[in-house]
Amino acid sequence: MTYSDEEFARLQKAGKRHLWMHFSRHGSYADHDIPVITKGDGMYIWDAQGKRYLDGLAGLFVVQAGHGREELAEAAAKQAKELAFFPLWTFAHPMAIELAERIASYAPSDLNRVFFTTGGGEAVETAWKAAKQYFKLTGKPNKTKVISREIAYHGTTQGALSITGIPGLKEPFEPLVPTTVHVANTNYYRAPDQTMDEKAFGQWAADEIENAIIAEGPDTVCAVFLEPVQNAGGCFPPPPGYFQRVREICDRHDVLLVSDEVICAFGRLGDMFGANRYGYVPDMITCAKGLTSGYSPLGAMIASDRIMEPFLEGTTSFLHGYTFGGHPVSTAVAMANLDIFEREKINEHVRDTEGAFRGTLEKLLDLDIVGDVRGDGFFYGIELVKDKATKESFNDAESEKLLRGFLSKALFDGGLYCRADDRGDPVIQLSPPLIADQSHFDEIESILRSVLSEAQNLL
Repeated sequence: MTYSDEEFARLQKAGKRHLWMHFSRHGSYADHDIPVITKGDGMYIWDAQGKRYLDGLAGLFVVQAGHGREELAEAAAKQAKELAFFPLWTFAHPMAIELAERIASYAPSDLNRVFFTTGGGEAVETAWKAAKQYFKLTGKPNKTKVISREIAYHGTTQGALSITGIPGLKEPFEPLVPTTVHVANTNYYRAPDQTMDEKAFGQWAADEIENAIIAEGPDTVCAVFLEPVQNAGGCFPPPPGYFQRVREICDRHDVLLVSDEVICAFGRLGDMFGANRYGYVPDMITCAKGLTSGYSPLGAMIASDRIMEPFLEGTTSFLHGYTFGGHPVSTAVAMANLDIFEREKINEHVRDTEGAFRGTLEKLLDLDIVGDVRGDGFFYGIELVKDKATKESFNDAESEKLLRGFLSKALFDGGLYCRADDRGDPVIQLSPPLIADQSHFDEIESILRSVLSEAQNLL
């Protein structure tokens, strides 16, 4: 929908007066319009003034099946007419049961129990609370601490934010939950020892987790939270053997392995779960985003039979839940979304074309400002550097000028919605809908090349 100048001015006035946007610098809108998106179709979105943009971020790593899928809207409407709402507090409804069964069928090994939430942060919060109560029920009440990785993002609730490894996001809300420890991530481009090959680096990074468990005391650590491909910092894939070594370490010290797949699940890496792609079996999986392709809010924590077992005894209860977790409309949309995945072979499409996507992005390595292109599936980060030969990065002031002062606006003005991010070294993140093809890869590369060429000439 395109708004007239008068209607657009009204939206701007109301938005600036009443809307509190997420992770937004509202001061930047004092002299500028708020971008207002009004329509989506396939790979593209449109703003209120009618301009089209390629959605290079799938909304926010969410719209797997693409925008404008009428059958997903119809699934929501149909369910709302039959049963618009009922909670999962000691009751169930058919869509929640059927979706739980379907999710369990995709999950690795014996991860058969699905606890529904409304989003990813809630799923992470749920996993931590479940881990703590599990150990209390099994006679190890001191196992409460969590280990995660530096720069990793796991959510905004007090617990999930504590697990998050980004100091700048945590500082405004401290003190947080104190029992979290952060260790090295798997950014091979920034490996502390540049003589290590990828496998050796992965073993070193995994061993850092064991060192932290031992330092804290194995009898105090309940879980390790890891994304299959770490998002914040710009898409760090796991080196060969990394997760297998982490699994061995967790088993050795009776620590639960939580695979945080809020971004990575449901096709982002060409499989329903990243754990399947990389060949490891976690004790719990957290997921959200792509489960419904964003057409309705829904998340989940998936637990193994072992984790669920002590909760099945006597009068024991997991005293935790959300009013809208497993919402009938959302679960119906998820079922329809997974039908699309299977009918259109979405995962197969990602696996078949990820090499072409990577290869197209790697053309940008001929630019002096592009240091690294990394990722898997349809999930890539492009790290920007000041000096390619030495891998010197930008300082905080330079990064601010580059990312927020130029790139974010220039990319959007150029017709590409993506993410210029400075959680760690400066990166551009790309995570398009999973229906993208070579024409879209080429369009992304063309816009990036034009804007990055201009950026490096400004520096």
